[in-house]
Order: sequence, then structure tokens, then C-alpha cells
Amino acid sequence: MKFFFPDSQDLVDPSFDFETERRDDLRVRQRDDLYAHEVFRSRAYDGLLVSKGIVDGYGQVGSRYTIGQKHRLLRNGVKEFLRIEEVPYPLEVMGDCGAFTYVKEKVPPYTADEVINFYSDCRFDYGVSVDHVILAYQPDWDAKGEQPPEEVKERQAITLSLAEQFWTRCKARKEGFTPIGVAQGWSPKSYAHAVKELQAIGYSYIALGGMVPLKTAEVLASLEKIAEVRKPKTRLHLLGVTRLDHMNAFADLGVASIDGTSPLRQAFKDASDNYYTLSRTYSAIRIPQVEGNAKLQKKISSGVIRQETARKLEKAALAAMAAFDKGKLDINASIAALTDYEELCAESSPQEKKAGAAKKRTSRAEVYREVLSDQPWKKCGCEVCRSIGHHVILFRGAERNRRRGFHNVWVFYRKLRSELGLGLEDAA
Repeated sequence: MKFFFPDSQDLVDPSFDFETERRDDLRVRQRDDLYAHEVFRSRAYDGLLVSKGIVDGYGQVGSRYTIGQKHRLLRNGVKEFLRIEEVPYPLEVMGDCGAFTYVKEKVPPYTADEVINFYSDCRFDYGVSVDHVILAYQPDWDAKGEQPPEEVKERQAITLSLAEQFWTRCKARKEGFTPIGVAQGWSPKSYAHAVKELQAIGYSYIALGGMVPLKTAEVLASLEKIAEVRKPKTRLHLLGVTRLDHMNAFADLGVASIDGTSPLRQAFKDASDNYYTLSRTYSAIRIPQVEGNAKLQKKISSGVIRQETARKLEKAALAAMAAFDKGKLDINASIAALTDYEELCAESSPQEKKAGAAKKRTSRAEVYREVLSDQPWKKCGCEVCRSIGHHVILFRGAERNRRRGFHNVWVFYRKLRSELGLGLEDAA
């Protein structure tokens, strides 16, 4: 099973100094910053997924690419743009439309030919057909013999029609990329119907869309129903689904590839599971920046927090972590410095502080004691942890948070291979 990591132009700046928190004044982001595959010497994924919707931007979802980057992507091709060819191991690139960027539209904004042109011009290995996400999962519509809403049926019909156009045009144009058809559904039965129709068109590689919000049991139920119609050589791709605990079951049911950003996003979006290890997750240690932190600045401006006090406690928390990492400060003193600053950042009123601060401080202190006792970053062999040490566990600024995300992707890939009983040397 292959893991494709979706690109959202997440890069890290190698010139960033974690002690002074300054970077090279001459740094140019696209030229100098590094993708995850440039950070690690060994692979962290089998390929990348690039969405047309992310490149172009649509509606309220702005583009992650500048005009210059778009031109360079089209001119040089996706592999040169992502600097994949410089990596010592092969990586593939899959393209899709980014259907969630136009999910509110009645019909997709792209034609089959427009999307084929994008894949062809950028020289992708795989190209996913144009689809329209179905936002409802209601098996009862089938079980009770009811009819789903017209809009739901229409979205599946549009997706299948565009998939047929996509296949026909790819074959007529003799495109070099492998076409992938998309199945959208509202139930196991409707997903199986879509897969059957796509196979009849000619597809042997089919992506299952709209499954991100589904529970694992619902994903499995759909895969089991699909198995009744899936041909032996038909491969399945799960769009946006990364459920490690069930990867063996997914593989047995024909899933050949997955994609998802959860390992990266959890580094800075999750309330507690921010740092991955092979056996568990840890919470990151929160030391927000006084400058540039909107919530903290608002409290300073309103007089809830004194700026001088905030800066003093911030500095003390950072110094405590550095000293602890070097074995120069004990765990109790380190936790005290961390919780002093975090308590200040969490203040909103004297009443709230009096009511809940003690309980919250105790809870956070217990979490930090566990992290500091285990010091998981010292046991990790990835380039991020070896390079920046304890900074990887600090929830502070994009450079630390994104590197922790890269670390998570690296660990996720190893957990995936282990779950499937595969070694890294088996990776394609």
C-alpha cells in the first residue's frame, strides 16, 4: 500500500535559528526552504498528491501558489517544481481536482479536458477524474427502499459522467499518466454501484471520495460491499483516509494507496496528540510567542496581562526547556516555569483564574511531566529530532510546528509499513 502526502506548500526554512528566532534576510521561500522529502534521507511517503484546486484556488479557498509558482509548475513540470528528482529514492506524483474547494457549487468548475491539460502539462504519474463530493452518508435510503435527494443522485451521476469523459479523452489523446476514476456514494450499495460503473468504463484504478467524515465501520462496510463487484486487478485509493488501526483490513479489501495530511495537521491542530512515536502520541509543550500571538496581544492590549510580565515568563519558559534538555534543570523547576507562563496566557479574568486555574495547572503539569520524563525526541532517529532537539516538542511558531508535522509524517509512514508487515526496503 502506498502513501501519498498532499502538498499544501508546507516547507521549512533551514536558515531559521531556534535560539534567536531569526532567519537569513536573503532567504527566498521557494528557492531555499525545504519540502519534507528534502529534510529526510529516507522516505517519509511514496509520493505526493497535488490538487488543482490548491494550485488555482477557487471561491473562498485561496491558492497556496503564487503566480510565479504556478507558471514554474506548468513550465518545469510537477517533479522538478517539487524537487523530487533530486531525492535519492523514487517518488510518484498524483493529481486530483481538490473537490472540497468547490463542494458548494452545483456542478464542478472544471471540464475533463481542462483537468487532463493540467495533468499533462505538469507531467503527473497519476491523474484523478473530475468528481463532485456527496456530503451525505445515509445507508437507510437503500435499506428502506427510499430514494436519496435529487442533488445527491445528481452528484453521483455527474461524477460518473465526467469519469467517462475523462477516460475517453485520455485514451484518445494517448496521455502518459495513469487515469484514476472517482467513486462517490451515500451508502455501501451506492459506492459499489459507482465502482461497477467505473470498471465498465475501463478503469482499473479507482479512488473512493467523500469518505473523510465516515466512521471506520462505515468505510469498512463500503469496502466490503465494493468487494462483491471489484475485479481482481482493480486497485482502490482512499482519498483523505489514514486509519492505521485498520490498514490490514483495507489492504485485504483492495486498497492499494491512501493519502492524508492528518499526521502533519495533528502537530499543531490537535489538543493533545501532537507528537508521534511508533507506540503512542504526546502533547506538545505550549510556549506561545508574545509577539505575533493575536490572543495574547489582545489580552495585553486590554490590560488583562502586562507585556513585561508576559515577556519575562516567556523567556523563563524557553530557558527552562533549554536547561532541562541539557540536564541542567530538574523536572519540577522546568514544569513550574512552563505552567507559570501557560497560566498567564490562559488568563481572561480574575474570576475565571480563581475558579479554574488550579485544576488546569495541575492537569497541564501532569501532561508535561510525562513528556519531560520520557523525552521522546531524544529517542527518535529522524533528521528533525536529531537536528533541533527539544525544539520539536515546543508548540511555538510555524518553524517548530511544521517540523514536528514532518516528523509525524516520517513516523506515520514507518507505522504504516509495520502495520502491513512491510519493511522500508520493500517500498516501491
